[in-house]
Amino acid sequence: MHKRSIDYLLLGSIIILSIFGLLMVYSASNVVAEEKYLDSFYYLKRQGIFFVIGMVLLYFIINFNIIKIKKYVNILFIICLILLIIVLIPGIGMVRGGARSWIGIGNFSIQPSEFMKLGLILLLAKYLSEHYEEAKEIKTFIFLLLFILGIFLLILLQPDFGTGLVLLLSCIVLLFIGGAKLKYFIVLALLGIVGIVILILSAPYRMERITAYLNPWNDPLGSGFQGIQSLFAITPGGLFGHGYNQSIQKHFFLPEPQNDFIFAIIVEEFGLLGGLIVLSFYFFIIYRGMKIGFSVDDYFLQFVAIGISISLAVQVFINVGVVIGLLPVTGITLPLFSYGGSSLLLTILSLGILVSISKYQNYDTR
Repeated sequence: MHKRSIDYLLLGSIIILSIFGLLMVYSASNVVAEEKYLDSFYYLKRQGIFFVIGMVLLYFIINFNIIKIKKYVNILFIICLILLIIVLIPGIGMVRGGARSWIGIGNFSIQPSEFMKLGLILLLAKYLSEHYEEAKEIKTFIFLLLFILGIFLLILLQPDFGTGLVLLLSCIVLLFIGGAKLKYFIVLALLGIVGIVILILSAPYRMERITAYLNPWNDPLGSGFQGIQSLFAITPGGLFGHGYNQSIQKHFFLPEPQNDFIFAIIVEEFGLLGGLIVLSFYFFIIYRGMKIGFSVDDYFLQFVAIGISISLAVQVFINVGVVIGLLPVTGITLPLFSYGGSSLLLTILSLGILVSISKYQNYDTR
């Protein structure tokens, strides 16, 4: 394969969204931060540290010969798996919001399930690239599916249904692109519906979220509260919004506005137009990533690029779907925007790999 220059439009879009995400973390969090920590910049400073680390990683990964990463995929996956198991151990794993999903490191913490999303995509890409024809057979499909479900169940033990769902859906789509037959997925879809129903019924809080999704006004101060407050943020925003840092809902109406529901604050402050511009940037990055994937000769790089693009698409769709009331609340971050160091680092790292792969296109996407 011949090297080309990187996709600068893709890189530019990633940096623009990352910077805007940092600004929105401050806007969405400064009122809460002032109340809780007497420092309106508390969340911004912490997110800023991960942003700087992410940009350094982005620089190095772009200049790294990304083909060489294939040699380290097994090691990277094992590290992610060990962290995913360690986080379940009481005393090591930190509990927040009822989920044991974080490992504390000093004043900071990491979320292993976020890194597993990339680790599993890399491992699956390596396997599919080396066993492309075998992947079309039913026994290989079942083996891979059971392997993916095993990781999904490990994440559910935390429990972190949102991250697990993104991982599961992304990998299943990657299997489809990898050549597995359509009839396998029809059967899988039917089994999946049964499985989702069982998962919902097995945990009362999931059932509450479904009930709140169907009619949030049944419990407006309980399970339906976040969904209602999110819509209260979006609706008054109109076409152009109230202006930067002028959100009303962040004043203790919308819980944790800097996290999963930050898109509601974006629409409140920048209106429907602002929300659509953000979504158009995501669409461009996903479109560009898929195009890069299909234009690379190397199977491994192809599956990695497509896997990362699919994962981003699934995560954005679910997060925005939840915020606008299209989907039940699942607890999924908005990539590059929601507060959280692990999510930000993982997203920048993944998209950096995508930019690095763009050097190996066999035609110019521009």
